[in-house]
Amino acid sequence: MKLPVKALLPVVVGLFVAALPVPAGLQPYAWQYFAVFAAVVVGLVLEPIPAAAIGVMGVTLAALLRLVPAKPPTPPTAGEAIRWALSGFSNGTVWLIFIAFMFALGYEKTGLGRRISLSLIKVLGKKTLGLGYAVAFADCILAPFMPSNTARSGGTIFPIIKNIPPLYGSTPDNEPRRIGSYIMWVALATTCVTSSLFLTGLAPNLLAVSVIEKTAGIRLEWTQWFIAIAPVGIILFLAVPFLSYILYPPTQKESADAPIWADKELTAMGPITRKELTMAGLALFALVLWISGGKAIDSTTTAFIALCLMLLFKVISWDDLLANKQAWNVLMWFGTLVALADGLAKTGFLTWFANGVAAHLAGYSLTTVMVALVVVFFAIHYIFASVTAHVTALMAVFLTAAAAVPGMNMKVMALMLGTSLGIMGILTPFATGPSPIYYGSGYIPAKDFWRLGFIFGVIFLGVFLAVGIPWMLAIS
Repeated sequence: MKLPVKALLPVVVGLFVAALPVPAGLQPYAWQYFAVFAAVVVGLVLEPIPAAAIGVMGVTLAALLRLVPAKPPTPPTAGEAIRWALSGFSNGTVWLIFIAFMFALGYEKTGLGRRISLSLIKVLGKKTLGLGYAVAFADCILAPFMPSNTARSGGTIFPIIKNIPPLYGSTPDNEPRRIGSYIMWVALATTCVTSSLFLTGLAPNLLAVSVIEKTAGIRLEWTQWFIAIAPVGIILFLAVPFLSYILYPPTQKESADAPIWADKELTAMGPITRKELTMAGLALFALVLWISGGKAIDSTTTAFIALCLMLLFKVISWDDLLANKQAWNVLMWFGTLVALADGLAKTGFLTWFANGVAAHLAGYSLTTVMVALVVVFFAIHYIFASVTAHVTALMAVFLTAAAAVPGMNMKVMALMLGTSLGIMGILTPFATGPSPIYYGSGYIPAKDFWRLGFIFGVIFLGVFLAVGIPWMLAIS
């Protein structure tokens, strides 16, 4: 699709929606806001310009037109409009995401992430199946501190593991199935699982938590998230390397050269440095506070403390922080998306939507409705090229639909929708950040990628529903 078409389509969609008659029961400004929101979502899917810029344009237009009232239905003043537009940047979760990117930077600059990965390959990599588990454990160790699975898997894991297949003559053009295809698929499938397992393992998880709090009034902590998804996440995490070995088997069953290569790389890195030890200590410190801090220390406060210590101990420098374009980009992006999602509630659109949905869901059991909503929420990701766009477009809408059902356990519903975000990244070659990287490696042909994405998607969703719903209902 050429850039002019991609750039015009969001505008066309927005104007088309705005031109439609205002539905009964909805204020004109609410429908006009929805038109802006729809245009933003289409823009996030197509990305004719950077996603963060689309978010900025969306909140700017809504503020300019004064579409989000501070006290409905009274139109907002100019000051109230801009305060709403900037409200996302006062959201603690948005800043938690930003600081978590500094953790990722610390792992990269100190070399700790690379050392962990190489050490696991050295210990576990003598057999191809063991190599798969080494890749999986490397991702799992990094996941709680790296909310960008692109940085974690695509930026840390992939540059290491791409050196292994050529040791056995396995390249994209020569016997990729010998070992390369297996390793690449395990790396991608694992990062999808760990992205669900940890609240801080995927940036859109944190965005979802903010949307959940604003839409349903439910605040989810790091520990609550982990306990809720742990049975599903641990089962899938342990199963992925083995399932991949069975469903997409490598022809090379032994990988004795991989530990030798990893040992040479570790030798070249030299002994562990003070900065690596400091980074490991600070990561452990943050994790302990996220788990045990509870209401005494907010998770964002913990992240700020860790950031200050990283700067004081010179794990990263202030210039490093200023130069981290990805972190600042995410801050701008998520700050605007939080405000945009909040606007759906403030205009009354979500209340109107809930009232309309309630009639269609009447008569079904709570479990049936819960399963149906999760399945649709998961499957519809086939049309999204971004988990962030998925959250922005659908999280508040699906939560509102669930809230329309009398007796619905909204905490469980919120957890089910939120914790499904990581695993849905397995579906397509564009479903989550690392997907294009592994697809672009050339080791997994398109037909295999789509086939495996469907098979693993069914497995992931099946375990998620069969284990997750009973478990979350039991602990709620």
